[in-house]
Amino acid sequence: MKRRAFLIGVSAAACAPAPGPDEHAAEEPGFRLAVCNETFQDAGFAEGCDLALATGYTGLEIAPWTLSEDPAGLPAGRRRECREAMAETGVAYVGLHSLLTAPRGELHVTTPDDVVREKSWEYFRRLIDLCADLGDNGLMILGSGRQRRAVDGSTVGDAVKRLRDGLASVADHAGDRGVSILPETLAPHLCDVLTSMEQTTALVDEIGHPAIQTMFDTHNAVAEVVPHDELIRRHAHLIKHVHINEMDGRHPGTGNYDFSVPLRALREIGYDGWLSLEVFQFEPSGEEIARVSAQYLRQLESEL
Repeated sequence: MKRRAFLIGVSAAACAPAPGPDEHAAEEPGFRLAVCNETFQDAGFAEGCDLALATGYTGLEIAPWTLSEDPAGLPAGRRRECREAMAETGVAYVGLHSLLTAPRGELHVTTPDDVVREKSWEYFRRLIDLCADLGDNGLMILGSGRQRRAVDGSTVGDAVKRLRDGLASVADHAGDRGVSILPETLAPHLCDVLTSMEQTTALVDEIGHPAIQTMFDTHNAVAEVVPHDELIRRHAHLIKHVHINEMDGRHPGTGNYDFSVPLRALREIGYDGWLSLEVFQFEPSGEEIARVSAQYLRQLESEL
């Protein structure tokens, strides 16, 4: 562990041996908090694991592009190193997000170009293996708006059908590997395919496979016409993950979004998945953003 991570974590860790992920989950009160690993942009993977725990999180969500320019080609030894780093630190593995941003510019899962689309879904199948190799019961958050939006004269309806067919084609493999794929509703300014929870859950229901479910993201719900607590209650049976951030992508507490609304609804439905911090602005630093966000969410939770 680098000196920076040690100094941050020493007061919490003291001299006791690091507990395993299950121990951390058992100790954590209320909602389980996770953080996306690119929050700690200047840290290596192992140091990022340490920083996640030191700043208040027991789960780590991984962006594959942080591991390699060709994540699906990550060597077996490096996969094992990442898995061991999480186990040794005691941070629990959550899964992957930002799935198709690397290799850069090569992937698109709804394009009418059969060659590119088939290549992309084959790469996605290999990412399922990466997800499974990094840890058990991994989630794959399928946002990737640029790689799924309607292009080259396709209608949105055609793109949705291609997305449905592609997901259905990899569902059995995901189930066999113990991976859950969660297509993410995206805000309309980010993507034109699946821009409401109603559309996303309709797609998931049409596929009808237990390995394909969905999630809720506060930032991407900016254009929903249904109140966010009602959305959560309505689609509770399919929500397996939650991303937390402000409407503008900053960390919680810096804007005017009322996080008590979704948190109260999640508590009411008995949600036992992760609340995962996914932010897009990292000033003054990833560590500081992670720390104050965890404190904010815990304080808010105590007031529900």
